[in-house]
Amino acid sequence: MPYELYYWDGLQGRGEFVRLTLEEAGADYVDIARQSGGTAAMIRILKSKTEPHIPFAPPFLRDGDLIVSHVANILFYLGPKLGLAPEDEALRFIANGLQLTITDFVAEVHDTHHPIATTKYYEDQKEAAKQRSADFIENRIPKFMSYFERVLAQNPEGSKYAVGGEISYVDLSLFQVVEGLRYAFPRGTKHFGRHYPALIALHDAVDKRPNIQKYLASDRRLDFNESGIFRHYPELDQDA
Repeated sequence: MPYELYYWDGLQGRGEFVRLTLEEAGADYVDIARQSGGTAAMIRILKSKTEPHIPFAPPFLRDGDLIVSHVANILFYLGPKLGLAPEDEALRFIANGLQLTITDFVAEVHDTHHPIATTKYYEDQKEAAKQRSADFIENRIPKFMSYFERVLAQNPEGSKYAVGGEISYVDLSLFQVVEGLRYAFPRGTKHFGRHYPALIALHDAVDKRPNIQKYLASDRRLDFNESGIFRHYPELDQDA
C-alpha cells in the first residue's frame, strides 16, 4: 500500500521536505491533494469529529491506519523505514534534533514575509516585512547556516553528511533550505559558497543524486512561488 502524503496543492511548502525523502528512497506514495477530490479529502480529515488522533494541519502522512503529522515527526518515522536515517538509535535522535532546528528556521523564513499575522496579506505588512527580512539576512541566516556548517565539519564520520556516514533525510532537508534561500534571497545568498563550503558541497552532492535529479526534472517538483514558505520579493532582498 503506498504512503499517502497530505499537503496543499500548488506549492512546495513544508510538504517538500517529506517529498524529497520519499523521492530519494524511490518510495511508493500518492500526493493526495494532486488527485481529483484530494484537497477535499484532506480537509475532511482535518475537520473530522470522529477520526482518532487527528492532525492539526498538513503536512501529514497516512501509512495504513496510522496518521503521522509534522515534518520532523514524519521524517523521524519514515527515515528508518526508507533507509534514510542512521542505524544507531542515538544518532537517530541527533538527526531528529537537527530536523527540528530546520523546522525552527523554516518558521523564521515564513515570518520574513508575514511578520505580523498569517491572516493578513503580504501587501498589508510590507514595511514590517522589510525590517524583519533585513534582520533575517544580516543575523538569522548566518546564525543558522554557520551552525549547520559546524555540524558538518564536526561530524565524526566526516563532513560529507550531517549525521553518521550515510545520507539521511536531514541532508535532503538542508538541500531544500539552500534551494529555498537562494530563490527567496538571491542577493543575500550570493556568497554562500565562500561562507559555507561544506553546506554547499552537501547541497551539490544531493543535487547530483539520480533519484533527486529525476524528481527535480519531473512535473512532481513544483516551482517555487509566492504562495509557499520561500518567497522572492525583490524589495525584501539585500546584499549580505
